[in-house]
Amino acid sequence: MNDTVKLPFYARLALTLLAVALVFLILSAASNIFIPLVFGLLISILLFPVNRFFENKLHLGRAGSALLSVILFITALVSFVYFLALQIIRFSSDFPQLRKRFEVMHANVQQWLSYKLHINNRQQTDYIDNSISGAMGSIGHSISNVFVSLTGFLLLTVFILIFTFFMLYHRKLLMKFVLYLFAARHRPKVNEVIMETKSMINSYVLGLVIEMALLSIVNSAMFLIMGVPYALLLGVMAAVLNIIPYLGIYTAMVICMLVTFANSSGNMALEAGIGLFVVHMLDSNILFPRIIGGRVKMNPFITIIAVIIGQFVWGVPGMFLFIPLVGIAKLVCERVPGLEAWALLIGVEDVEKKTRLTKVKIIDN
Repeated sequence: MNDTVKLPFYARLALTLLAVALVFLILSAASNIFIPLVFGLLISILLFPVNRFFENKLHLGRAGSALLSVILFITALVSFVYFLALQIIRFSSDFPQLRKRFEVMHANVQQWLSYKLHINNRQQTDYIDNSISGAMGSIGHSISNVFVSLTGFLLLTVFILIFTFFMLYHRKLLMKFVLYLFAARHRPKVNEVIMETKSMINSYVLGLVIEMALLSIVNSAMFLIMGVPYALLLGVMAAVLNIIPYLGIYTAMVICMLVTFANSSGNMALEAGIGLFVVHMLDSNILFPRIIGGRVKMNPFITIIAVIIGQFVWGVPGMFLFIPLVGIAKLVCERVPGLEAWALLIGVEDVEKKTRLTKVKIIDN
């Protein structure tokens, strides 16, 4: 006897929307738990080959291998932060010169406003003084917010490293837990999805690291050839911001152009922005597809939506984390009957040639 009840379309649509709303509500309300968990998952998958090498070749045991893998990751991260700190210290040593440059720019702006809009220097000074006095009241609150944010970031980093260690140490237990959530007949397909997810995430994260390193070299070399001040700092910063799809490169362009304009001429600032945009176009069309290897096959429309939703739910970390999460959702939709359409929507236009979806002949007039 079949007890399955066929609900009408509007009922199924309402239940689906309710489920999606509940998922996003839970993700947003428990962001302090889910963000380090997802980061720990990505890092543990990235470190899994190193951890397996320590276990199989060096026979360090699960705890020793996981701990050493996390220590190596911390060492690489600290080395990168130390490099950035050196560049920032070099940048801060030129603050007096930058101050003089901004004073000249401020005088030129005052002169232009006085000539074009007939606003004399006294009126401009009064307006600036009023703005500064209004802002001074919130300085103490802003400083406390910065301290809280820094403390929260350090705690988040600690929890990410702890979760990474335990995910590497208990990976077999976690694997069994996920498999036993499903009936025995579905476990081979679930295991296949897990293996492809691990391969996709590993390729995605490792590809991003390689891409960031190559872009740092290319950007820094370009800025050095152009004579842009602080070429290494701006080149590495632009490569790091480039991790955020579609939005990061424009943020990097604005910052690089402002810093360059403050230290040189407007023409050089414009050249720096154009150079970054050209490098970004080459990266998007040549470098990114070959390094990432097409593991996360998502069309640009869905990618932008994922970035926006990620920022809305989890802030800046969500802009990075929701890309692999949507990629995992695509892998699941490809194998669940009734969800194939969502895999087609998320994927690129030739997805029917790349996946195990039912082949449908589409006539394009």
